[in-house]
Amino acid sequence: MARAGHENFPVALRALPDGLRRHLQAIYGYARLTDNLGDEYPGDRLAALDWLEQQLDKLFAGNASHPVFRALLPTVEAFGLSRTPFDRLLAANRMDQHKKSYANWDELMEYCRLSANPVGHLVLAVSEAATDDRLAASDAVCSGLQVLEHLQDLGEDARAGRIYMPADDMERFGCTPGDLLAPTTGERLRRLVAHQVGRTRGMIEEGRWLVASLRGYPRLAVAGFVAGGLAGLDAISAARFDVLGGNRQAGDLRLIRWLVPLYLGSVVRRRRPAR
Repeated sequence: MARAGHENFPVALRALPDGLRRHLQAIYGYARLTDNLGDEYPGDRLAALDWLEQQLDKLFAGNASHPVFRALLPTVEAFGLSRTPFDRLLAANRMDQHKKSYANWDELMEYCRLSANPVGHLVLAVSEAATDDRLAASDAVCSGLQVLEHLQDLGEDARAGRIYMPADDMERFGCTPGDLLAPTTGERLRRLVAHQVGRTRGMIEEGRWLVASLRGYPRLAVAGFVAGGLAGLDAISAARFDVLGGNRQAGDLRLIRWLVPLYLGSVVRRRRPAR
């Protein structure tokens, strides 16, 4: 959890009661371990992810042994969590081992369906608030948060051989993979980043309705996620879309400026019920 403060997820954890915080930390621990094995493990990453799947087997058989899974077991049992979101996070990391680029936005969104949206489903499950319309709004928010993370890590991902900006958008704005390796963001790439920021903001703003639909501590937790995303987009905009050389972190002040009105309900947009 020490890494949580540097990411766009658990920004309101410290204000939550111990019980809910432990459940969210357990979910985060699994997501973080999965990403670490897929992104940073120095050995055979596919073998490491196979090991993770074996740990999931043990978890859902009720006999978890690894510390991350022992911490997760009470959460799975208390809320009867489905294995599907955990499997999808694992599938996203397996995909990262062979898929290095995305042809278009729809293809990227399919990746986000695996890599990000399951987190929102799990958060709503432990909040006992998982209705169809909330899940739909959560999917938009989580996919938006994933794209924001890709924007923040554009250069780092490119140096690792991964390009998450859709190829057709790269071509549209005249960008090449080499532009992602520059020390600062060139003008063409800035225009592409600005386009993606606008597109992503609309997705994360689905969280306004989602926050307003919740009550109590779940409302605070989700408001924290949404505020973190909107503040992160503001930081990129303030850096004039220089995601390679500029300051891409939101900072506490920007986050609080979003968190307070979101939680108090002063920036609510009505949402049509899910079909």
